[in-house]
Amino acid sequence: MDKIQQLSDYIDQSHAMVAVTGAGISVAGGGVTYGQMIFSRRGLGSRRGSDASSFLPTYLETMFSYQPSFAHYALADLEAEGKLLGIITTNVDCMHTIAGSKNVAEIQGSLQVNCCESCGRHHDGYEIWQREDLPRCEACGGAILPWPLYSHIGLWDADVEKAQDWIARADLILVSGTHGNFGNVYWDRRRRDAVIVQINPGHTGFDGAASLNIREGSDDVFQKLMKVRGENG
Repeated sequence: MDKIQQLSDYIDQSHAMVAVTGAGISVAGGGVTYGQMIFSRRGLGSRRGSDASSFLPTYLETMFSYQPSFAHYALADLEAEGKLLGIITTNVDCMHTIAGSKNVAEIQGSLQVNCCESCGRHHDGYEIWQREDLPRCEACGGAILPWPLYSHIGLWDADVEKAQDWIARADLILVSGTHGNFGNVYWDRRRRDAVIVQINPGHTGFDGAASLNIREGSDDVFQKLMKVRGENG
């Protein structure tokens, strides 16, 4: 609990905290990430065109069969308290948004950013994937694909810019459930005096940079953290 109290103290002292999250925070809630799907035998070698009709149902069935984890909700609560500037994530599952977070930079896009492969019209919002049938463009009837699929896992520039702005302002960076930082995409813009706290049961590339490493899963840590913060008032 000493490390949990230390994390809580860091949060209290911070004026601009940013969270960086990855697959681990969603897997804790029972989810399967896009990366796991696309590179598994259930995925497809090609990710465009008619292949979407085969690939997407499998992924979407998995995605919407689970809910945000405790960690997702805890980050939303910290944002509501005014303690969290924003979340930078490589996850495409929209779970931060579903949990209630408003300031989320999904740097690889997500199922909230969708485009018709025929005419290029945007159909944004994850809700369109909760229909029984795969959505079609109202303008031309073309297949609607989410940005990660449409772009071959490219970067979503608008959210990359948000990530760059937030990381440059952060005095506390809370890393949870991720192994990589995407280097100069945003990480190299961080303040050199920023305190870095990592939550991850395994060793990652953040180990040496972190002032505090908590070797536990995201949900376990956030449950303890929110309990401590509640007891401290």
